[in-house]
Amino acid sequence: MVEERFMPNVSMTVNGVAVSANVDSRTLLAQFVRDNLHLTGTHIGCDTSQCGACVVHVDGRAVKSCTTLAVSCEGASVTTIEGIGTPDHLHPMQAAFRENHGLQCGFCTPGMIMSAIDIVNRKGNSLDEHTIREELEGNICRCTGYHNIVKAVSAGAQAMSGK
Repeated sequence: MVEERFMPNVSMTVNGVAVSANVDSRTLLAQFVRDNLHLTGTHIGCDTSQCGACVVHVDGRAVKSCTTLAVSCEGASVTTIEGIGTPDHLHPMQAAFRENHGLQCGFCTPGMIMSAIDIVNRKGNSLDEHTIREELEGNICRCTGYHNIVKAVSAGAQAMSGK
């Protein structure tokens, strides 16, 4: 006998677009944006909330979407890496990562950028190296020594100020 599950409907705004779907109540936000919405810029690296590759913004705050239930975001505004810039008009933090060589393989980059934007939104545009490194502790990069990532976040923070 096949067990029938209740599939709640979840509605939210993702990257400015109202979306709605019936999902298993155990569906993670990362799965929802990747599998239901086909926004694959949000990466899943660990499923344990340690690597930060899955960071998105929910109602303006950075969250690790690999441990956030989609149904908990009912009515929320979600922004993924796809929602912050375009190939022709990068977000200042995206441009800073490109200009400062803040990426190598690119797997961690979406989460790093989303976390970096959140850091600037919370801490302001004048960030010292210690603050950036401390704030990025929840994001793991296995390719770099973080030096260029820190430079990129600092440059992106300045660029976000418009100066």
